[in-house]
Amino acid sequence: MPTPLRALIIEDEPLAANRLIGLLNKQAQPVEVVGTAESVAEAEALLRTVQPAPDVLFLDIHLADGLSFELFERLEIRSPVVFTTAYDKYALRAFKVNSVDYLLKPIDADELTAALAKLHRQREAATPQLDAALLARVLQQTQPAKEYKTRFVVRVGEHLKAIPVEQIAYFASLEKVTLLHTREGRRFVVDYTLEQLEGLLDPLEFFRLNRAYLAHADAIHDIIHYTNSRLQTVLKPTPPDNDTVLVSREKVSTFKAWLDR
Repeated sequence: MPTPLRALIIEDEPLAANRLIGLLNKQAQPVEVVGTAESVAEAEALLRTVQPAPDVLFLDIHLADGLSFELFERLEIRSPVVFTTAYDKYALRAFKVNSVDYLLKPIDADELTAALAKLHRQREAATPQLDAALLARVLQQTQPAKEYKTRFVVRVGEHLKAIPVEQIAYFASLEKVTLLHTREGRRFVVDYTLEQLEGLLDPLEFFRLNRAYLAHADAIHDIIHYTNSRLQTVLKPTPPDNDTVLVSREKVSTFKAWLDR
């Protein structure tokens, strides 16, 4: 009878943890679950007390009190790790080139068997260590997405009106006043500078064309080569006084990359 793999399961969803335990119990090569934890704090305490170190950690990324990557900052972990996560394959692609493996929820039995087979092969060679640089890259990829503004409250006479971001064509700065232009051609004053708006709006959707204009991609209806390697944009609705909206020369290459993403 082969020696069982000693496993720790760090998972804050009881149903997911129980499912994983059930799948491990069905493996042809035995796996012994020597402990479970639901948070970073519980996992740290468990890892400090379990001796010898487990043969494998099944580690969820988002736990009840934070990201499981914090464990690698607090402890020296030499055990191989199989991440169990709901994140898509693009965020976790880096794991493909490292001894670390991953399983996407809901866990597939065949993928679990393949991950354990990989771990058995690694044990026969040498116990792998986690790549700190790799973990840093994955941590950056799995940080919660930044929340951008979804609406702006503007004043209309004695009333307040909420303008959803989806209705905004562009922002224009005119004589120290910032105007919000809707796709229907209405204009409202907002209490933000263009510099502030750059940090509040999704950069995939909005681009700072020059000092005076910050436009949504859908508001750019045409782009024309202009003098001195600059570009002229045709915005809809048309800016006040048919203002010529140029992309600053130093922004042209960045602008093209933004359009071509």
